[in-house]
Amino acid sequence: MMIKLSGAVLLAGAMLALVATGRAAEPGTSNDIFPYPVTKTVLDNGLTVLTIPYDSPGLVAYYTVVRTGSRNEVEPGHSGFAHFFEHCMFRGTVKYPADKYNDILKRLGADSNAFTTDDWTCYHIVASADALETLADIESDRFMNLKYSEEAFKTEAGAILGEYNKNYSVPFQSMYETLQNTAFTTHTYKHTTMGFLADIKDMPNQYDYSLKFFDRFYRPENCTVVVVGDVKNDEVIRIVRKYYSGWKRGNYQVQVPVEPPQKEEKVVHMPWKNRTLPYLMIGYHVPAFSDDDVQRASLDILSQLVFSESSPLYQSLVIKKQLVEFVNGGVDDHRDPFLFTALSRIKDVKDVDSVLDEIYAALENAKTVPVDAQKLRDIKSYIRYAFAMQLNKPDNVAVTIATYIALTGNYDSVNKLYALYEKVTPEDIMHAAQKYFRKENRTVVILEHEAAQ
Repeated sequence: MMIKLSGAVLLAGAMLALVATGRAAEPGTSNDIFPYPVTKTVLDNGLTVLTIPYDSPGLVAYYTVVRTGSRNEVEPGHSGFAHFFEHCMFRGTVKYPADKYNDILKRLGADSNAFTTDDWTCYHIVASADALETLADIESDRFMNLKYSEEAFKTEAGAILGEYNKNYSVPFQSMYETLQNTAFTTHTYKHTTMGFLADIKDMPNQYDYSLKFFDRFYRPENCTVVVVGDVKNDEVIRIVRKYYSGWKRGNYQVQVPVEPPQKEEKVVHMPWKNRTLPYLMIGYHVPAFSDDDVQRASLDILSQLVFSESSPLYQSLVIKKQLVEFVNGGVDDHRDPFLFTALSRIKDVKDVDSVLDEIYAALENAKTVPVDAQKLRDIKSYIRYAFAMQLNKPDNVAVTIATYIALTGNYDSVNKLYALYEKVTPEDIMHAAQKYFRKENRTVVILEHEAAQ
């Protein structure tokens, strides 16, 4: 699957020998948005382990975060390999071949899957808490001892081409591919998580490169194991030590190229063979995710202000004029500077320009008209409650913390970010709008049925 995010526990003396940088039992403060205690342990080999006890009797979520996504694919001709390993990691090992691995999960009644993004890859299991040691055994084994033949590699590479063809038969997916390929000239965000089509077609010939990619990035210092649920930290660390201590550090340092500023507006018209309503996608370059940049946080507030269902733009286009089926916008958090994206599906091709103009007008308005103080408080409250409401099962808690680990390497970024939201002022929002929503900073993709062009 690809997608396009503490109590004070002291370790026993024997455990301390395993910890390179200190484990810390870190209770949340009263102002923290994340309500559960987190205990962090870093083993000698660099593997980080986060234990989060959660009231889910008998259940545990076991996540492995690999801070490698399509962002890491810096060599021309080799895009798509982060996603490839999402597939290949289910090919098995000598100890646990694919059938045996799957049989174990079936016997446990476990829910298991994986996904890849531009910035990270995630392997996740939800199972009975008393199966924790088994989970650590089978997961550590495939991270340390993955084995696949060249024939199996070619089979998997062929499956990825099929997934590409399926995904990009959907207008949204094709538009995102075109948007990124057009907006970026240098950074690896130029290609989507799937990779360039030409690279995917050539992937069956790249077996040796696949071994190099795995050797670079599937290393303990690049990974975090997140365990959430009916668990105790001492037991988690005992088990992790047992199964992961033999994993060796790597030394590869990726150098991701920096994207230069965009200097002029880019517009792409995409003809679509099948009949469809026209789609509109607008992307503005914005900074990377940050837990200390108030202007970056302002963009999240602005997305609610301009594109939520209560916004004047939504009320006009969707409710009153009924020109579009939907309109939305926001920034997708990334490790490096990415895009604020607005998206809409328009009911009649003749209205494309007027819808574009109305979206532009709403963003221009955000530059000069300060948000009402009560409205700003309501948006901040909505954002906090929406976050809290999603933490309703160990799986969701794990993926939430995993997302911030992927972005910054620090789970506490979630608390810092929500504290930063509280500091956002109407002036911050206007300044952010003025800085980023400029014509020369945007890329527009318009998809229409080819008969309309």
